Amino acid sequence: MRTFLSVLIGCCAVSRAALAQVPAAPDSVAAPARLLPATAWVKRPAVWRVAVPVTLVTLGYLSRNENVLDEMKEEVHEETREHFPNFHTGLDDYSRHLPIWGAYGLYAVGMKGDRGVVPFTVCYGLSHALSTGIVSHLKHISRTQRPDNPADFSSFPSAHTAEAFMTATLLHEQFGKDRPWVSVAGYSVATATGAMRMLNNRHWVTDVLAGAGIGFLSAEAVWRVYPAAARLLPGKLGQKLLLVPTYAPGGTVGAVLMLHN
Repeated sequence: MRTFLSVLIGCCAVSRAALAQVPAAPDSVAAPARLLPATAWVKRPAVWRVAVPVTLVTLGYLSRNENVLDEMKEEVHEETREHFPNFHTGLDDYSRHLPIWGAYGLYAVGMKGDRGVVPFTVCYGLSHALSTGIVSHLKHISRTQRPDNPADFSSFPSAHTAEAFMTATLLHEQFGKDRPWVSVAGYSVATATGAMRMLNNRHWVTDVLAGAGIGFLSAEAVWRVYPAAARLLPGKLGQKLLLVPTYAPGGTVGAVLMLHN
């Protein structure tokens, strides 16, 4: 079980970063205090909120070469296969989306969030595009072999884990600041997704930890920049734009920009 605990501890390093927020003001969609200057998102988070995820991504990338990091990830992989040789599940294909489904479910039952449904959806679309773009680029330049298929060079970083932590971070920002149980649920699902990617023998531990860092940073960056960016648009256009992610056969990812009346 040491392998499983290693994944939980590593992934939760990012989870704890998201949970340690500055206390939020009472829910109010139009509260002026939420419209921060363009530079506020840089000053407000502590340095470690950026440093920890960036470090996870950097160490994961360095583990491509033969060094102590490479030896560590292979040792964790061997222990994983030893303790869970027959583990297989397809739940990780769905669990990565659970936090965002949960967010819209909370909207549906009337729970008030930090922002309206349209701005939240825009943030989700932009975060998804940013996270997917970073993951795809790193997969292309790192060319890391998957543990279950040496002919597949798309292991680093884990796209499933990045998506899971990106959606969990958005769920936390929208509903979890005053409701810790929401954040705990979202990050627990994200952590379980990363663990399943390892147990399914699809990723190394470094892939999973890097994916968690990318997902967290993508959501945090978009969430903090969006209010300032929306104010630059004419009138109330920032509240009416809806960015919807799209998917096409072969894994192509795109987005459609819509005007919501």
